[in-house]
Amino acid sequence: MTSANTKSSSKSVSSNSIGTATTFTSNSTASSNNNSRVHQHYSSHRRGSVGDGSGSPTRPVDTGGSNSVKGYNMGRSTKDRSGAFPQMPQSSNTGSSQSPIRQNTPPTSNLTSSASPSFVHLPPKLPHHGNVNNGTFSSAASSTLPTNNNAGRAYQFSSNSTVASNSSYHSSNSGGRGTPVRNRNGGSYAADELEQRQPKYYAEDDSSHYTYASNLSKPVFVSTPQSINGAASVAGSVNSVGSGRRSAMSSNGIKDADSLIDSVKQKGIAKRKRKEFARDPRFQGTRKIVDDLNKAIGPDKRQAAIANANIEFDHNDEVQHNAELYLGAANVLCLLLSMSEQDDEIEAICSTLEMVFRAEREAIIISYQDVGAALVPLLLRLLERCEVGRKVMAEATIEQISRILLHMTRVSELRVPLVTHQGLFSALERVATLPLSVENRVLRMRLLANLANSDGNKETIFERSSLVEATMKIATLDKSESAREYAAAVLMDLASHPANQIEMAKIDKVLGTFVKLAVVETKVETREYAVSGLQNLAFEKQNRKQLVTYGSGVVIEALKKTTSMDANDKTRRRSAGALTNLACDETADLMGKHPGLLKTLAHVSVSDSNEDVQQRATLALTKLSNSITVKMSSWSTLLDALITASQCTVADGIVTAMFRVKTRAEENRTSMANHPRLLETLSRIVLETQDTSASPAVYKDCENVTKAIAHLANDPLNHKIICNKHILAALVHGASLSSPAGAVTRDAAILAMERMAMDHSNRPMMARYPGMLVSIAKATEREMNEELNGVPKSSASGQPRLAKPLLMSLLVAM
Repeated sequence: MTSANTKSSSKSVSSNSIGTATTFTSNSTASSNNNSRVHQHYSSHRRGSVGDGSGSPTRPVDTGGSNSVKGYNMGRSTKDRSGAFPQMPQSSNTGSSQSPIRQNTPPTSNLTSSASPSFVHLPPKLPHHGNVNNGTFSSAASSTLPTNNNAGRAYQFSSNSTVASNSSYHSSNSGGRGTPVRNRNGGSYAADELEQRQPKYYAEDDSSHYTYASNLSKPVFVSTPQSINGAASVAGSVNSVGSGRRSAMSSNGIKDADSLIDSVKQKGIAKRKRKEFARDPRFQGTRKIVDDLNKAIGPDKRQAAIANANIEFDHNDEVQHNAELYLGAANVLCLLLSMSEQDDEIEAICSTLEMVFRAEREAIIISYQDVGAALVPLLLRLLERCEVGRKVMAEATIEQISRILLHMTRVSELRVPLVTHQGLFSALERVATLPLSVENRVLRMRLLANLANSDGNKETIFERSSLVEATMKIATLDKSESAREYAAAVLMDLASHPANQIEMAKIDKVLGTFVKLAVVETKVETREYAVSGLQNLAFEKQNRKQLVTYGSGVVIEALKKTTSMDANDKTRRRSAGALTNLACDETADLMGKHPGLLKTLAHVSVSDSNEDVQQRATLALTKLSNSITVKMSSWSTLLDALITASQCTVADGIVTAMFRVKTRAEENRTSMANHPRLLETLSRIVLETQDTSASPAVYKDCENVTKAIAHLANDPLNHKIICNKHILAALVHGASLSSPAGAVTRDAAILAMERMAMDHSNRPMMARYPGMLVSIAKATEREMNEELNGVPKSSASGQPRLAKPLLMSLLVAM
């Protein structure tokens, strides 16, 4: 274009009172009334990170990275909740044939005719969340970005490296949207509460914390590995830009230096990438398209350039999309969008913007820093105009805008700054009240699910009660399974944050929503998220009684049903984990009396096809057992459940340890000795132990049971009852073990025999029982050898030497 042509074009546009679109010079400036557009760089500053607590999963998010469920958290990969970057359908939009109506602006003069740049700088970002003045960007350079209303908030970032959402689910889970940590209390039988869990977007490792990690990372709640400090630094720096305000320099000199270094590095990376893409011959076509967009002044040229870009950018090559962003496509399209008033042209520009944002994470972050403060508010205003200001909604434009925002939320570092934009929550709330298409409702809930997958947003979202109400409405009433799934993921992620848990448990609608989704929902993921949400709420001690008593035990009934009947392993495991979290001294009596609960846990611990589910059910049962006493009405039911659960092969000794613990209490001994099948069960466990093939866990079971028999023998009222063929066979077998691992069992068996022999009427039967005298004689020989070697008493148990006196008393009885 020559200088003469440029002047002619300028005059033509001015005479029609149509705003003039200026071209960018190779220095990225355009002269307009001697006012130049100055590209501004904004430095980002690192925020201090806050480590996630043990009670937040980030899980049991779309995935980006904790695990949500408490006891589970998720970091996430740069994926959305569906587990992958959304693949957008190929678009054939060609733009509008109508001339856009532009706002009046002063006519420009002295337009440069220099060649178009290899990339385009964004016009100065505007104050007040990037508002556009009269349809065009302000020509005055501004050093202030949109205000961040939450600039004073200290955001907590998940340590998950996954999600999850955590997919974001999901959760940290998590995941993640990991999995609860099982800590033994006393080292043998009781267990602490499981952590919160976030579902599939988190790591499923039971040793990981379930905070609500980003869905883009693995436990990050849910999957790109990064440290807590690293995640906080990146997110903090992006937040300072996305919020529209420069971060104030920290008083800490080291942090200031780190922020400056990070900012310089980020600018250097962006500059280097732009040069690389500009020089790469593979992307000359992309550069030409961006140049054409930049130089398109008249309506016809602009429409042709948009149509061409719409065709050329419609692909799924992430590297090509990276080039488009680095070469300034988003910047130019944002400028064109701010000046366009024609519906079809707006739709075409939004479609093209959606295409270029299919790029990789790093390119999206750089582009957001360049254009986000202006683009996001502009998109939100267009969205409101489409949905509120007109009788007929432009569904295609709404969809494209939703997809653009969804692309941004795939990047975990952008989730917190995105929430600070005014109007975003209002747009998300409208999904529950407007007659949007199914696709747009799903996209809107998917967008919210990604945002909720960030620890920095969970409290902010929950404080917006109208948004929580809208989410629950979608979760319970929407006809789309996918919309209900993402709504359940949002609620699960909110429940994984410690600051929300107490208040959420007080809202009956939240509990009712979780229960309904867990029981009647047909989609596996939705049921999993609902159960994980209950598990997260149950992690908070203050919530446990509230959950157990809600609706006359409807929460317990739902968890019992899902633990025993759900087809999905993760759902059953999380359901059992929720029951474990609920079990405590305050709830034990209510849970023990709940019809069928103890029996169900015992059955699942033995017969479930998944070992993790078996272990969780056993853990829930033994934790309840630890709090149920003989005075409770559920005592007998508990003993029946423990007898059944004793057959669990993956219990790691916690069921037999519960027998030993319960027999320590004097008030329990008589009822236990007289309970049907209990003595036979103890005998069976000992007899199943063999010297040649027993594992350490089997020896531990044998030791626990033998000690339980010895405790029962401490009560004189039990001497006659336990002196039967089953117990005698178990004691003879235990006293005859020759392996060093069986030393404690041998001593405990001799002790039980000695106490039973205190009842003179038992001695004849004991003396005549096959193998009894032989096993006692061997024990006598071991004790004599220890005495000759100078060992003062039994080296294994520390108890007095009892074998010789016992042998003499039985010989006399014969």
